Amino acid sequence: MAEPLASPPRLTRELLLGGGLADMIARASPGVRLLTEAERRASLHAALAHRPEHGDGIWLFAYGSLIWNPTISLTDQRPALARGWHRAFCLATRAGRGSPDNPGLLLGLRAGGTCRGVVLRVAEHHLEHELDVLWRREMVTGSYTPRWVAAEDLKGGPLGHALAFTIDDTSHGYAGDLTEEEIVERLATAAGELGTCAEYLFRTCEGLQRMGIKDAALERIATLVAARQAARAVTAQTAPET
Repeated sequence: MAEPLASPPRLTRELLLGGGLADMIARASPGVRLLTEAERRASLHAALAHRPEHGDGIWLFAYGSLIWNPTISLTDQRPALARGWHRAFCLATRAGRGSPDNPGLLLGLRAGGTCRGVVLRVAEHHLEHELDVLWRREMVTGSYTPRWVAAEDLKGGPLGHALAFTIDDTSHGYAGDLTEEEIVERLATAAGELGTCAEYLFRTCEGLQRMGIKDAALERIATLVAARQAARAVTAQTAPET
């Protein structure tokens, strides 16, 4: 992979609790409407009101950066599978890992197919507080729809339902169907205050691999992005000075 990944993630719990992510988005995209605190809390309470199971906590279904940077307290994590959904680079971002001039791309969970990810356990005794932190991260603009999805272990055994953030294809940030070439170009070049899209991609691949999960499609994108970055570096080194 073309980028060193040793530095700690810039998206932190402290940034989220202080409203830093919302401020970042507001600066980069002043025309985008952000959810109010009341709307965000109403969304959280609605999700909990539709909770299918009650016990000692809930599962979250992580398919992207939540795998390697959850920013919330967890009691367990396991490889898992969600049928009827797949991860895709379908959410445009002009802040965080992109800019207004060069929007980046983030993962969303789209209908159809199968997604191998990780379920994360949040304990019951501080459930609402930890989910408040999560909602400050995932529901700033309302581009996702929180949804309970049936989760299985990788052998097909049921794990119960897990809360997942599925893409809202009516939201302003929905990028729609992009070609592989468009996805690779944006992931290879977009960057913002939280880092690069390439780092987001590479860390997601590494997080999945650490959990014993192989995603051939994502790894193909990572290989192409690394090659695109290497080609850009060669071009920059050989370009004549002006």
